[in-house]
Amino acid sequence: MSIAASSRRTLAPAITILFLAAPAARFAAGQVTGAPPAPGNADGAQPAPAEIPEVQMAQLPFAGQGPPVTLTLKDALERARQNDATYLSAVSDARLAHEDRVQARAGLLPAVSTTTQELLTKGGSILETGRFVTNDGVHVYRAWGVLHQDLSPNLFTLNGYRRASAAEAQAQARSEIAARGLVVAVTQAYYGLLVAQRKYGTAQQARDQAQQFHKTSQDLEKGGQAAHADVIKAEIELDQQQQALEDARLAMEDARLNLAVLLSPTLNENFTAVDDLDQAPLLPSFSEMRDMAAHSNADLKAAIEALRVARADVSAARQSFMPTLAIDANYGIEANEFALRGEVSGATPDERRLQQNNLGEFVTFNLQFPVFDWGNLRSKLHQSEYRREQAQVELTSAQRKLVQDLYSSYNEAQVASAAVDRLRHSAELASESLRLTVLRYRAGEATALEVVDAQNTLAQTRNAYDDGQARYRVALAQLQTLTGSF
Repeated sequence: MSIAASSRRTLAPAITILFLAAPAARFAAGQVTGAPPAPGNADGAQPAPAEIPEVQMAQLPFAGQGPPVTLTLKDALERARQNDATYLSAVSDARLAHEDRVQARAGLLPAVSTTTQELLTKGGSILETGRFVTNDGVHVYRAWGVLHQDLSPNLFTLNGYRRASAAEAQAQARSEIAARGLVVAVTQAYYGLLVAQRKYGTAQQARDQAQQFHKTSQDLEKGGQAAHADVIKAEIELDQQQQALEDARLAMEDARLNLAVLLSPTLNENFTAVDDLDQAPLLPSFSEMRDMAAHSNADLKAAIEALRVARADVSAARQSFMPTLAIDANYGIEANEFALRGEVSGATPDERRLQQNNLGEFVTFNLQFPVFDWGNLRSKLHQSEYRREQAQVELTSAQRKLVQDLYSSYNEAQVASAAVDRLRHSAELASESLRLTVLRYRAGEATALEVVDAQNTLAQTRNAYDDGQARYRVALAQLQTLTGSF
């Protein structure tokens, strides 16, 4: 399911309200010509705002006021990056992975902290130190500066930091995958709108030609130069072209909605897309595409970094079998009063006149050996090895898929590029054929059926030419998902 289709279903209620509240906003100046009347009552009158139940105007999606904004494909891509939830989620994951790497690097360095405590115990016992043997007085004060360092295999091998770096690179590659996928979606919607607008113009021209032919057939009938059957055929053709014009208008409005869903969080349709279908870039050579894919393919990068993460997990699982040493160096006071110098606890009255320096330090070493854990560590090692094997399989699969997609996408772009030239030539021939057929009909050398056939052929070839140009642009966007921008 495409992004545009999914978003459109979600915003369907909002679109309904938008049509009820502001039916003319979707037909802003310069966007649509020949638009049908806005929905209203049976007599054509517009419904009053009070007829919209339980809806505040401030809650309606902004449909656009003032002059339309002119957008190029680059502008559309920039706006889509600010609103697409899938792309923004991938960017957020990359940012989180970056912070994980920063934290992993910080975990390798000694940590310095401070702690201040006041230990109070109940007095009134035989001993002045109180009732708890862990204290040397009723009041004990601690103010320590603590330096903590873990000496583990992870510190010496930098395995945790390397895993975090690989995870960050993998998240960035996935962010690039989402960005390139968004480019394809926006390109399809953008050029879908341009093609729909061109087809609407072609339908208008075809309707005008049908009207002119209908008038010509009537004039020739009055002069006795054409049969009434020609008038009937011309009128049927006019009705069909009028219906085709309505269908083209509806398709154009749908295409505008599809693009607006991608570009604006408020479904703002007040924009004009720059028509650059005739300015398509040239297709590079396959050797250039192959080199770019080898160095810039985001899927391949993500698979490589996933394998690096899996290998780091295996190393971490193996290191968990080794001993770890934690060192805590403390400096500060632990005394019966919060002071740099104080009385000696439990001293005689004469000794209490003497004071001692309360500042001191001590170091704690904590050496931990894993002995027995019911197979927990070994099970984790097996899990990490299974994930590494799967990551290796996915990497080889990504390499094969890249080669397949590169050949397929490049062939599609080549065929689309060649088709554009042929379709352009066919449209030019169809235009000349219609001109000559009309002249022959006026001279009595062609039938009405030939004129109608020439008109339909011209409309079909022009639409096919527009579709061919959009096909080539989308093929280039698909190719760039494999190779990066060119």
